[in-house]
Amino acid sequence: MKKFILFLGILSIFACKTEQDAEESAGTVIDSTAFQASLNIDDQQIGLNPEARDYALNWVEYITAQNEIDKLKNSSVRELMNDAGAIAQIMSSLSNSIPDSLRSVAVEARLNVVNTKAQLLQQYSRKQEPDAQKISETGQELYTEFNNLKIQLNEIFLKSLEDFEKELDEFEKMERQMDSAANASNQQ
Repeated sequence: MKKFILFLGILSIFACKTEQDAEESAGTVIDSTAFQASLNIDDQQIGLNPEARDYALNWVEYITAQNEIDKLKNSSVRELMNDAGAIAQIMSSLSNSIPDSLRSVAVEARLNVVNTKAQLLQQYSRKQEPDAQKISETGQELYTEFNNLKIQLNEIFLKSLEDFEKELDEFEKMERQMDSAANASNQQ
């Protein structure tokens, strides 16, 4: 009788374990679907103006980072998770290699944000039980922050109000000289 009760006890433990495994595998199927989903990237990519592009094309780390950001548009959460380490390293390298010609407080601040998002992405991807939603959101934020970096790079090369006024003054001066020359030739 004791053997029979012991046998039933062991059998019930295994039965409970099998039910628990079935529930966990159902959760894994849901999770694997979440990891196969594509990132929801807003495809409004910011372009660099010609002057900023000239400087960026000589900045190897920027080109590498731009290529990684472009890959995000067609990535699944799982692919992003697998690439998170490389992305973090690339963004760290980008942040540490800014050329003097592009160095400004605003650009450095944007680089810090981009680097932080990349490091968070890596951290979320390395968790024992990664959250597909957090990884996806962080990937989207990284894309947005990289576009914000490009806005700051463009702003370095925007003319200031004083530059516009100086240009306008030079234009008006040339116009007056041309008018005086035309008046002088008409009087002869």
